[in-house]
Amino acid sequence: MRHTHSVSLHRAAWPALGAAILFGASTPFAKQLMGEGLAATSPFLLAGLLYLGSGLGLTLLRLLRDRGWKPAGLPPQEWPWLLGAITFGGVLGPLLLMVGLAHTTAATASLFLNLEAVLTAVLAWLVFRESTDRRIVLGMALIVAGGAVLAWPGGDASVSGIGPLALAGACLCWAIDNNLTRKVSASDALFIAGSKGLVAGCVNTALGFALGAAWPTAGLLSSALLVGFLGYGLSLVLFVLALRGLGTARTGAYFSTAPFVGALLSVVVFGEPTNTVFWAAAALMAAGVWLHLSEHHAHDHAHDALLHGHSHRHDAHHQHSHAFAWDGVEPHTHAHQHTTLQHSHAHFPDIHHRHPHF
Repeated sequence: MRHTHSVSLHRAAWPALGAAILFGASTPFAKQLMGEGLAATSPFLLAGLLYLGSGLGLTLLRLLRDRGWKPAGLPPQEWPWLLGAITFGGVLGPLLLMVGLAHTTAATASLFLNLEAVLTAVLAWLVFRESTDRRIVLGMALIVAGGAVLAWPGGDASVSGIGPLALAGACLCWAIDNNLTRKVSASDALFIAGSKGLVAGCVNTALGFALGAAWPTAGLLSSALLVGFLGYGLSLVLFVLALRGLGTARTGAYFSTAPFVGALLSVVVFGEPTNTVFWAAAALMAAGVWLHLSEHHAHDHAHDALLHGHSHRHDAHHQHSHAFAWDGVEPHTHAHQHTTLQHSHAHFPDIHHRHPHF
């Protein structure tokens, strides 16, 4: 079969930007919690409570949505990818981050954390063979440059060499996590994000108490859980949805605008002053996002036969019959078969377009 049709390339970008906005907005509020003494006694406890807020909140949402407990429905071959993502992103990444923060100034840490987007894209392109082009590379470079300008340490130096190494290790763990999560992004985003939050929350909270942390006050506890639910939970759900539609490198590039969002919120809500560095970073990031939003990637390509399940509409890639009574409501979710197909249209490296380029 051979035909040409157009799709909206911008629609898939909004979840990625939404994830960046929620995560970036959580940073100033997390700093307020640190100022109130929660992280001063145990940064592990703060990290654990933020992740627990994510895991518990998303699990509750899933129970309400499904009207009770239902199996995750994750295909057996995808469990290793999810477990690997949880291990790297939910356990090793936060642990290395805490080690890095203990041996590094805040400004230097912010600069190093911009490595996540770079390493995510490098792994996506070199290891997982995700497609790219010069426009996407330049756009991501501008976004990362904006984050680097925004977080430039201004003369501060890390206390010891272990700090930057640990932060770089954390970024590598999260880059691996992002690429592994892409492998399961067609499955239930609430389950994927909630599982990560529960595991990371339990591990870091247990470490916090094991290292002598005291139980926080009710006000600090509820604030940390709420910030975690919004900034780590819902943000991760949107991130998974963006992976499904954009691929790993592009999603990571959009998400790297989060530092700017946090800085902007600090200015608007908490009254922090701006300077030319701030607006230079804003211009760089805006240029990078524009390059991605205006991307047009189209060529003749073939789809292999595929059986999977995810939320979908009956578009050009989903022309199938139903073996059950269907009420006609879209989008809907069920296991469905894709037949071989060859056509040409504009597309991202989403769950239906993970093909090689020659």
